[in-house]
Amino acid sequence: MFKKITYSALLIVILAFSSGCNSYQKVLKTGSNEDKYETGLDLYEKGDYNKALQFFDILRAVYRGTEKGEKLTYYTANCYYNMNDYEIASYYYKQYMQMYPRGEKAEECAYMSAYCSYKSSPEPRLDQTNTYKALTEFQMFIDMFPNSPKVEEANKLMDELRHKLETKDYNIALLYYKMESYQAAITSFENLLDDYPDTEYREDILYHMVKAYFEYAEKSIYSKRKERFEKTVETYNTLKYFFPDSKYLKDLEEIEIKARKNLKS
Repeated sequence: MFKKITYSALLIVILAFSSGCNSYQKVLKTGSNEDKYETGLDLYEKGDYNKALQFFDILRAVYRGTEKGEKLTYYTANCYYNMNDYEIASYYYKQYMQMYPRGEKAEECAYMSAYCSYKSSPEPRLDQTNTYKALTEFQMFIDMFPNSPKVEEANKLMDELRHKLETKDYNIALLYYKMESYQAAITSFENLLDDYPDTEYREDILYHMVKAYFEYAEKSIYSKRKERFEKTVETYNTLKYFFPDSKYLKDLEEIEIKARKNLKS
């Protein structure tokens, strides 16, 4: 008896689902634009974004420039965002801003376009095109909506993105050092200090610069050695000044002594 009831209940669910699918397909194929709009909106509100997009893609051109067209562009962007397709979501958030610059969702879309690029920003070792894109878009958002409550959050995310670029640049400089490309390493470390004066890597950078200058000096032709040993000592003193308790000082003492001896010879 129980099995019969369970089977009957399952059959009812299947039939109901089948009926719903048929109804949805029927509206998509032969329904009026108004029916399609209402069905698409219903699917969107239920979180069925793939199906909702089938209706929105048909209707955006139909209602272009109207209140419904504005909503459809916004809903389309949200669908892609909720499906984690951030690149396409960003495209439609931008489209909303271009087509409806005075729309009620313009501020939100400006922020979300940048946020999608932020979400697409990869780990530091990978290409950072989306990181630069997100930084540009967040700055545009701040310039356009300086009084937005989202400005503080945008600034925090920009700091996070800049740190990612900083980490990538630091890792590149470190790679040059490990490859014994000392001139490239020194230039990269110096650029890091110029570009990120408050970098958290300053102590590590100065440590590697002392070692790089010393190794570079030792391998240089005679006429260049003095200048590079001088930079070794100078960088060592800079590290000692900014980080008097640095864990690296003891490790560098012998290098600093050798550099000074070379300057006297």
